[in-house]
Amino acid sequence: MPLPDTMYCAQQISIPPELPDILKNFTKAAIRTQPKDLLQWSEAYFSALSKGECLPVKDRLEMNVATQKTDTGLTPGLLKTLHKQLSPRQTCSKEELQKKWKGLCLPMDQLETLLSLGNFGSDIDWMEFFALGCSALGGTLMSSLKFACEILTEDEEGGAARIPFSIFVKLYTYLAHLDGDMPQDHIDLFLRSLQAQVNKQNGMIQVSNFYISRK
Repeated sequence: MPLPDTMYCAQQISIPPELPDILKNFTKAAIRTQPKDLLQWSEAYFSALSKGECLPVKDRLEMNVATQKTDTGLTPGLLKTLHKQLSPRQTCSKEELQKKWKGLCLPMDQLETLLSLGNFGSDIDWMEFFALGCSALGGTLMSSLKFACEILTEDEEGGAARIPFSIFVKLYTYLAHLDGDMPQDHIDLFLRSLQAQVNKQNGMIQVSNFYISRK
């Protein structure tokens, strides 16, 4: 006797009406993100979709960037995606970060290097890790902060890339202290030198305020 769910004909297969749109959006997302491992990324994509989480998808197609020495695999678009996924709670677990990182098909050895550099424990301050991600992209302190502004800004692409000065201070101070060779009075002097421009811009700072003259 056949099992009750035995299929006899194609007409018995029920296709959800939303499936075409799901596949269409998935295809567009894959084209924009260009994952190195489509199967691994697809697992992360549909897992996030089923849970109503932020998808591992870039805003737009981009070319990979490299540091001054070597290509890390990390790009501004991928770091921005990680920021969208992990920043809402301010802190994240190491396991969650590893999962999101892997879902974007980024090299795990690069993640371990960043975690070691930041001396992170089981709970990770996201903005500190984000700063290290910008450092991996930029290579120098000023170029790292330039990437941070361009990723975090709500301005349109090609605009001033403004971000709140309070966030800039956190990122700059963290990276400067991590460098180890920059004295605190130098850090304070640099931040004070920007204050007049920030006051004119309602507490915001933009790339042209610090990068061009300091790179």
